[in-house]
Amino acid sequence: MKNHWTSKISFLLLAAALCLCAFISIALSISDNQIHRFDDVLINWIQGMESPGMTRLMQFFTWIGSGRQVVIITILAMLVLYLYLGHRRELLFLTSVLVGSTVLNALLKVVFGRARPTIHRIIEVSGYSFPSGHSMASFSLYGGLAFLIWKHIPSFTGRVFMMVASAVFILTIGMSRIYLGVHYPSDVVGGYFISGCWLFTCIWFYRRYLQRLSRLQTSSIV
Repeated sequence: MKNHWTSKISFLLLAAALCLCAFISIALSISDNQIHRFDDVLINWIQGMESPGMTRLMQFFTWIGSGRQVVIITILAMLVLYLYLGHRRELLFLTSVLVGSTVLNALLKVVFGRARPTIHRIIEVSGYSFPSGHSMASFSLYGGLAFLIWKHIPSFTGRVFMMVASAVFILTIGMSRIYLGVHYPSDVVGGYFISGCWLFTCIWFYRRYLQRLSRLQTSSIV
């Protein structure tokens, strides 16, 4: 059992470190203005799909990923975890992931101070661009929920469906910000990586806490 816990914890730390390295790489590329080709190619491809129906769909997903809706979805998820599954520790975990992600995003935006794109904006948004707050919030929320709900889904098919649904929401919310002209693709990808680093770190601490709790319970029984 100890080796099982250790291997999981080691994997989480490795994943967090890789995400951090990827984020730093993107941040340095932005500082040196070396990532503009990547941004231009993806912007042209995504905005090239513009149509009235696609615009409504992207506006819907960007609305789902906005601050108020994320708070509402989080509260509903916490109520389900508490009332139907009897979870309490999980509530603290999910709150820490979301609050930490929000604070981290605000700090990073100030540090990098990247201006938003100005070409072909469909909606108007103020503030700095890097990293994308919508991308960070969606990755933290749906990634955190997937982690908590995983063990409560007994079938392999159900787990695959949950992971695919989470990925679709995360990716589409990020894509909506590029489509609507308020973020560069590197803002979105950078948001995913730094949010992944934060999420994996939170899961590492949470598993460490459960491991210590299990040891205390075992020692008290003995």
